[in-house]
Amino acid sequence: MKKATLIMLTTGIVLSAAAQTKNGGISEQMLRDIQKEQHIDNAEKALMNAIAGNSIDDLTRSHANQGQLDTYFSVETKKQSITDQKQSGRCWMFSGMNVLRADFQKRTDSLTVEFSQAYLFFWDQLEKANLMLQGVIDCADKPMDDQRVQFFFHYPIGDGGTFCGVADLAEKYGLVPSEVMPETFSSDNTSRARALISSKLREYGLELRSMAQKGKKQAALEKAKTRMLSQIYRMLQFTIGNPVEKFTYAFKDSKGKTVGKTKEYTPLEFYKEVVGQQLNGTFIMAMNDPRREYYKTYEVEYDRHTYDGHNWKYVNLPMEDIEQMAIAALKDGRKLYSSYDVAKFLDRKRGYADLENFDYGTLFGTTFSMSKADRIATFDSGSTHAMTLSAVDLDEKGQPKKWKVENSWGASWGQQGSLIMTAQWFREFMFRLVVPNEYVPAKVMKAYNTTPVMVMPEDPLFQLDE
Repeated sequence: MKKATLIMLTTGIVLSAAAQTKNGGISEQMLRDIQKEQHIDNAEKALMNAIAGNSIDDLTRSHANQGQLDTYFSVETKKQSITDQKQSGRCWMFSGMNVLRADFQKRTDSLTVEFSQAYLFFWDQLEKANLMLQGVIDCADKPMDDQRVQFFFHYPIGDGGTFCGVADLAEKYGLVPSEVMPETFSSDNTSRARALISSKLREYGLELRSMAQKGKKQAALEKAKTRMLSQIYRMLQFTIGNPVEKFTYAFKDSKGKTVGKTKEYTPLEFYKEVVGQQLNGTFIMAMNDPRREYYKTYEVEYDRHTYDGHNWKYVNLPMEDIEQMAIAALKDGRKLYSSYDVAKFLDRKRGYADLENFDYGTLFGTTFSMSKADRIATFDSGSTHAMTLSAVDLDEKGQPKKWKVENSWGASWGQQGSLIMTAQWFREFMFRLVVPNEYVPAKVMKAYNTTPVMVMPEDPLFQLDE
């Protein structure tokens, strides 16, 4: 390389770096100003050493908040067995099924049942695969970098969902007891099978996209998609098991005693026996999103489990309205699907969620002061985990002091498998509640039945519960 050329290149690099610094990079002066603000005395050196060698939560855990928990609840539904989703993102299914079996126990006054998550998960994964492939066909005329096309290829399949998925899938495929189709390693530990199926779906998506762009007719696309779904079905059979078509079963009471005769069922017949009606149309989904106007209904495009099913639709409400509907249902013995940003200020050892559990600000000499709306807008917080609302403790004025949910992390976790949360934490980190229609005030139902505003699944609050 010639010397003159080398000088020019070197000069260009220097000028480029200077321009970058000028336009917003960290300059030497800025770095000196930052470093001037660091006043590390002996106490802070000790603190640095403590943080380097210990858990932040252990160092910030409030000692004053470590007293014995108040486990009394003035309104509490009947206890039922605690489930465990293991290393999977199926909390929405576990919580939804907890609600269905609690309703069945309440209706029969004695009979209990535990549903097979593996059975419904098989159909959930097949339906999501079809949703992805058909979505790719629907958007074949859009460029590859289009937001909707990117959505399908980025998230071809996943574990997460909402109660709407339970409703659509159970109505279409029925339910079976847990002992009829038990869990497998891959249904409990979903990451590897999900990654392999996702890779195959992306490959198939490109093939379908190419066919559609070349003008292949609908019949040819449908035939190709059926072939592709046959391979996905095979992968699901190998990892989750072959879905049950018929089985015999006898119900048991709360003491485990068999009640009545053993009968033969199909999954849809069993669904009719234990649920007794269509789920869609019997509930609303409420959400607290302080960024948006209250008493308005919103619908999330493509946020559904089946292509021919229902988009997730919710009515946006103040927390006070959500709390009053929850209290009314709990007083009537009804458990409720609900979802939260469960990781925030959670004392996992005690199964206790409270804003005072940890003092992160004092440790780092700062504050964390964003509002709920700001946390949602900046992706700092959102609905991530579904649990089954089971109890509330009310003060003398009928206002909530604390809440309890049945979790799906096993019976040995937290409060015998449950989580207690303060009213203050509930208002900050609770997002969704599924409410049966009979507990919905007329004003809220009227708002829910208006034409929804369509929103996109990329919105920070529309993450799926896992």
